[in-house]
Amino acid sequence: MFNFLQRIGKALMTPIAVLPVAALLLRFGFGDIFTGEAAHIMKSAGESIFANLDLLFGVGIAYGLAKDHDGTAALSGAIGVVTAKSVYTTIDSSVNTGVFVGIIMGIAAGIAYNRFRDVALPDYLGFFSGKRFVAIVTVAIALLFGIAAGYFWPYAQALIDGFSNAIISLGELGTFLYGVMNRALIPLGLHHILNSVFWFQLGEYHYLKEGVDTVANGDLTRFFAGDKSAGIYMAGFYPVMMFGLPAMAAAIYLRTKKALRKKAAAILFGVAFTSFLTGITEPMEFLFMFAAPPLYLMHALLTGISLATAQALEIHAGFGFSAGAIDYLINYPLATKPLWLLGLGVVVGAIYFIASYWLIGKLGLHIMENELTKEEKNEQHDRNETDAFIAALGGAENIVDTDACITRLRMQVTDSDAVDEAALTALGAKGVVRPDKHSVQVVLGPKAEKIADSIKHTLSR
Repeated sequence: MFNFLQRIGKALMTPIAVLPVAALLLRFGFGDIFTGEAAHIMKSAGESIFANLDLLFGVGIAYGLAKDHDGTAALSGAIGVVTAKSVYTTIDSSVNTGVFVGIIMGIAAGIAYNRFRDVALPDYLGFFSGKRFVAIVTVAIALLFGIAAGYFWPYAQALIDGFSNAIISLGELGTFLYGVMNRALIPLGLHHILNSVFWFQLGEYHYLKEGVDTVANGDLTRFFAGDKSAGIYMAGFYPVMMFGLPAMAAAIYLRTKKALRKKAAAILFGVAFTSFLTGITEPMEFLFMFAAPPLYLMHALLTGISLATAQALEIHAGFGFSAGAIDYLINYPLATKPLWLLGLGVVVGAIYFIASYWLIGKLGLHIMENELTKEEKNEQHDRNETDAFIAALGGAENIVDTDACITRLRMQVTDSDAVDEAALTALGAKGVVRPDKHSVQVVLGPKAEKIADSIKHTLSR
């Protein structure tokens, strides 16, 4: 079950990766960057994506779960969403499952593809064998889900509304718990499952779209629909990602042995600046997540406090991608009290620095020392592997030219008979092809380009 949930969390990245484009289009459509017809076009384009989030999730999750990322799974996911919605709205036109229909049908289509893509039916049904059978299974599941949703979704909706109201009624405490859980689930890869509830289901906002009453659900969707009360479960991330984690990087640098600080700075500056500019925190977090669990626990708690504080100060700000400087600047006009985020960021940054510096010293943590040792071992392993490939190819003197396509080395050699096929197989080669006396191709898979670059770099020294 844990592995299955991890796969779902990873699959959710596929549809979520599209949202920054939709958010950017909506932002351009608010009338202060583009005006007139151009703004209307931008806004309509962005709204069209948010209005079809269920379809987006159905396609993206099915594609992400499919073992070979085949388009058949994605198409089946789309068919499942369309079928299920048609069934339950026929039964009860008031039913609105939001993104849940996309998540459920995406999972169903992905599982169906992995299970039935190679199924063999009797000859008289042979046309429906294999991948074509996946869509049939998905439609059957969609039909059952649609019927169940048509009759029983109001009860499920009551539970969702109860959960939403319970979280909202907790006020800052609920926001704190969400912030802590959000960071705590990152090592397990399950945070996107949590985010899908808070960002795409929690709360409800009605607005007119071309004269039609439209409903937006979730903190992220409501924010970009113009709901000024939304952005509660996103605003507090800005101080952490723009100020907190970069400040922690500075503390780690100062706690690193002086002899290693130059190498440490090269790594820390890159991950800290990435966090500040884009809000992508994983490169920074994975530096200390497993090397220093107490530090990561502190980070999770401070994230919760930052989100709760932003709510207490009535700061509302959202993002389409992540809470970095780019999103901050783009969405500044849509936010409530956005300047306060900078002030809160300075305070959060100072707390992160002081707390991190103290905790690292108190517990005697050696974060960058461990990271640099691991990096040196990886570099040594890569050098050893490269030297082994060169030797298996007949030595440096036998190699005339090195190139690679996506999956294979394409070598020009002095004598292809000098190539040791057994040694290449031991290094992971799936096959060796010798088109002529002076050519050899080594089938390696996705690492072919990396090996080719390493060989060229080694031979150029």
